[in-house]
Amino acid sequence: MLFDIPCIIFAGGKSSRMGEDKALLPFGSFDTLVEFQLHNLKKIFKNIYISCKEKSKFNFEATFIEDIKTSSTYAPTLGFVSAYEYLESDKFFVISVDTPFITLFVIKELLSADKDTNDATIAKLNGSIQPMCGIYHRSLEKKFSQMLQDDNHKLGLLLKNSNTDYVEFKEEKPFLNLNHPHEYQEALNILNS
Repeated sequence: MLFDIPCIIFAGGKSSRMGEDKALLPFGSFDTLVEFQLHNLKKIFKNIYISCKEKSKFNFEATFIEDIKTSSTYAPTLGFVSAYEYLESDKFFVISVDTPFITLFVIKELLSADKDTNDATIAKLNGSIQPMCGIYHRSLEKKFSQMLQDDNHKLGLLLKNSNTDYVEFKEEKPFLNLNHPHEYQEALNILNS
């Protein structure tokens, strides 16, 4: 059974630590990391969107949410503001393009912990929050707009000052984050083993 909540893959980052656009790195049998994510998440969610600066850099079919053009910011904040504008739903699930090993177990745990009274329900790995893996509610729309206006992009601070529930996880692999070339290599090794 597929989940109704919209899922947004955030793929609009600068990838400065990687040295090239991580969303476009080849991964497994896929031409790009974002297509790998899309393929896997399609088995879990009915509707998947890709948050990005420019959809023209992708050469495959998908539903893209392009960042609003009023800002040159390379922060998830802009993607959130654009997502709230684009979608009509009260909440959505977000995942960063560079966490390719996210599991159905993690997603189910977050969805079952989420309550309508929450502003957000976010994953925590061994005590450390994972702001790009969780559910964000419409109730945060104004706060995100304000953050963008103030050029403040601290998601952790927003979550701390909102009605956020955290779900604690112990297994590290689903949260493996590909920021540097060595982490990309490590992920390819895991995939091939």
